[in-house]
Amino acid sequence: MKIRNSLLLLVLPLLMSGALVPVSADGDNWRDLHKEVKEGHLVGIGAIMDWLEARYEGQILEVELEQEDGRIEYEVEMIGPRGQVVEFEFDATNGELLSVEGVNIEAMKKPP
Repeated sequence: MKIRNSLLLLVLPLLMSGALVPVSADGDNWRDLHKEVKEGHLVGIGAIMDWLEARYEGQILEVELEQEDGRIEYEVEMIGPRGQVVEFEFDATNGELLSVEGVNIEAMKKPP
């Protein structure tokens, strides 16, 4: 639950400010994004956090929701137990992990 609690502290102010929206959206479109999640068109950030929490040790530093090449993506930056910073990219429409970038990623993985 550490990841979820720290992320909620980051995400809620961003949602309220309108900062957590695709690049092409204006400040009021966060309501549309909420509707998209509720209707199942986008994966909620909670599902992404659960996936990360089950597989990796660390704390979330930053979450962004961006539109990249017509696709909406979550970018989640985490700091691991050894101070390593790793960025995870997820497809927001289906929750698929698209990429992981950083150093010493293996040290963050939880045992199966």
